[in-house]
Amino acid sequence: MVLSGKRVLITGASRGIGEATARAFAAKGARVAMVARNGDRVAEIAKDIGGGTLALSGDMGRPADVQATIDRTAAAFGGIDVLILNAAVLGPIGMLPEADPAQWGAAIDINLKGVFYGMHAAIPVMLKRGGGTIITISSGAAHNAVEGWSAYCASKAGAYMLTRMAHHEFGNRGIRALGLSPGTVATQMQRDIKASGVGPVAQLDWSAHIPPEWPAEALTWMCTPEADAYLGQDISLRDEAIRKAVGLI
Repeated sequence: MVLSGKRVLITGASRGIGEATARAFAAKGARVAMVARNGDRVAEIAKDIGGGTLALSGDMGRPADVQATIDRTAAAFGGIDVLILNAAVLGPIGMLPEADPAQWGAAIDINLKGVFYGMHAAIPVMLKRGGGTIITISSGAAHNAVEGWSAYCASKAGAYMLTRMAHHEFGNRGIRALGLSPGTVATQMQRDIKASGVGPVAQLDWSAHIPPEWPAEALTWMCTPEADAYLGQDISLRDEAIRKAVGLI
């Protein structure tokens, strides 16, 4: 009931956590907008979900695309209540001297700048209607160095600080900003990590990864007052108490 009729925008929604999240919110009665660079795939998912789901094409690394996405969603739905900043790339995998600078920069554009662009465009829209929830998809890599992942670690650490900034600047004006660190999830990103053979995560067996539906359920829970104790912070899905609260165990 808390999410029924809520207007939700999810970035990076063409697969993995983003797709699962769109389905989870729609199942709880939310009005969902989805955006990704692969507009055709997003359109397929939106058609399958039904219920007036909005499919958009855009690159979160481009500020004009992000602004257009926010504007189109707000116009179609009459506002935005929830923004899930999920779009991310792993970036070049390799030691610092080996990383390709262009690929490294592209990862920062999407993973870090894209979060800023989303907040920059969405917060004014939310404030006009009394507030809203902004959730970033964080990572253990935001808090711990991982061999070969300099772009991912640096960008996720920056995104975590942007989450804290959004709470610091607008928490008293109705903006609920928080992050979800889901752990390792059975998505294409994990297949890419496995193929690289670099670092400890590449050595994990596929059975160690959780399904994308778990973080999707956690994200719906984070939009309820039950998660208010974690505003301005990252919530870790590795925490057994969190899994219990979400209803996963």
